This record gives sequence, structure tokens and C-alpha cells, in this order.
Amino acid sequence: MRPPGGLVALLRLAQAPVCAGLPLVMAVRAAVRRGAHGASPAGAGGLTRRSRARHSGERFPLPLGPKGLRLASTTASIKTETEVDTSENEVVSPDFTNRNPRNLEQLALARKERGWKTTWPKREFWHRLRLERTQHYVEAFVERSNGDVVVSASTQEWAIKKHLYSPKGVTACKNLGRVMARRCLEAGINFVNFKAIIPWEYRCDSIQEFKKAVEEGGVVLCEPRRIYQ
Repeated sequence: MRPPGGLVALLRLAQAPVCAGLPLVMAVRAAVRRGAHGASPAGAGGLTRRSRARHSGERFPLPLGPKGLRLASTTASIKTETEVDTSENEVVSPDFTNRNPRNLEQLALARKERGWKTTWPKREFWHRLRLERTQHYVEAFVERSNGDVVVSASTQEWAIKKHLYSPKGVTACKNLGRVMARRCLEAGINFVNFKAIIPWEYRCDSIQEFKKAVEEGGVVLCEPRRIYQ
């Protein structure tokens, strides 16, 4: 039967000569500590317990310093973050407030102002597209039933005027219709009511080219019918 590691270390120390300047008690303590920890002698090619713990991930107790204080570890320990309870974020509130003023309009449920039967032109619309021509320029705008202008475009604008040969005429109305359709789509207006103020002006070439350009731009010139139920 092989004696334990600590006894083997004592026997070797007894057989070996005492080193000069090293007290016998300290040498015995060092030999017993190496034997108790299972350390292999230097040059034997083995790994100490601390080295094995470093490779295997095993926790090794820190040595005690003077006055019984435990020395701090040189490696920073990784702290796991506590899991946050996110179940409260999935709770749906029973009360809902709609902050979109055009929600009922897009659902075709908004109320339209009918007015009196003798009122002309009619105010029964959500958005109306109008085209006004003068001797010097052409202007188009989208207005609400209360008279507020939402989107407008005119050949007086330099960004439009610099691309036109003349700020009036059929060509100016056609290009103004393209610009107006683009601005309506960017403003979120897809349906507008388009009727000429004077009925016989609706058949002229300028109005027809303007109407065709707006329709080709993606705007529908007829609002959906209101849903009452």
C-alpha cells in the first residue's frame, strides 16, 4: 500500500539535506502543504491543482493573507444580469383614445356638411380640388368643407415656373396637375371631389388636361360614399 502524499513528502525531506538559511519548520510546512494539495514536484511534468482548476473551470479557494484576510482575485468574475419581467408590456388597456382626426373620414364614416338645398356650390365633401385661372397664372388647391386650404400649388412658384414656357395655358394646367397629384399623395389625400364652379368651364381643354394629369398621378377625383350604418 502506497503511503499518502504528505507522508511521502516528509520522508523525502528527512532523507534530503536541510538547505542553508531555511528553517526546518517552514520546510516541513511547505512539504505538507504540497502533499495535501496533491501538487506534483517541480519538473515532473504534471499540473498543480490551481492549474487544473484554471483549465477545467473549477473554483479554487483564495489564499489567506496576513491577519486572516483573503486576497482578492486577479480575474474579474462575470455577473449574470437578472431577468426583467416584461409581461406588463403585453397587457392591452381597455380604454383606447383615437388621436387621428381623419380616422372616420378614411373609414367613410365621417359626417359631411349638407347645408341648405339652395346653397351653391355644394359643401357636401371632405376635400375638394379647385382650379382657378387668371390672365397671368394658374392656381390649384385642396380645401376642406370649412374653407381651410390643405394643399396648394401655383405657377407663380419659381420651382414650377422655371420649367414652363408660359405660366398660363393648357401646358401649364397639365404640369400643375402632375405637381398637385404628387403633393396630395404626400399629404395622405387619395380621394378628392373635383367639380368646376362654373359648369360650362368643365369642358374646356385646360380643365380636361388638368383632370387627366391628376388622375394619372394616382388621385381619385371622386370621394367614397358615406356609410350610415
